Amino acid sequence: MNQIGTRTIETERLVLRRYVVEDAEDMYRNWTGDPEVTKFLSWPTHPNAEFTKSLLEKWVSYYDEGRTYNWGITLKGEDHVIGNIAVVERDERTCSYEIGYALGRAFWGRGIMPEALKAVINYLFEGEKDLNRIIATHDPRNMKSGRVMQKAGMHFDGVLRAAKKNNQGIHDAVYYSVLREDLEKKD
Repeated sequence: MNQIGTRTIETERLVLRRYVVEDAEDMYRNWTGDPEVTKFLSWPTHPNAEFTKSLLEKWVSYYDEGRTYNWGITLKGEDHVIGNIAVVERDERTCSYEIGYALGRAFWGRGIMPEALKAVINYLFEGEKDLNRIIATHDPRNMKSGRVMQKAGMHFDGVLRAAKKNNQGIHDAVYYSVLREDLEKKD
């Protein structure tokens, strides 16, 4: 598949942009250091901002390859990252990507994540002409994440029992997807 990489995406209220190492403090304060945000995620809560900074150094180095899709979410007019959205898995055989996301608790309930998810879906389908399917999953105990997927126009596909592992242990995975043909039908 043709990879376009992480480029800036703007929506009505948001700017999704590449990370810089200096984002570590905001990331740690807003989500990577918050056990309530990471509760249903597949990676553990970061112990400190230095840990977040070392991760960011790796992420920033991947941008040059052009194969990484990893955005820091900021509010327009403010350059502090409040969340993350990224392609977390690729399946070249089926031309599909899986998207994952996290948002600082102070920003929950404002429609920020559905807006970011919809923007990334559109960006990927517009730029990756071979891309066929985008999926996202959530733990059934985290229904708010499922609402994000619904609000972004994704379709419920089903539940796979004991299919994923997060900070709560092995769990069922609720799958949502959007196909290229779904978007073409809307046009």
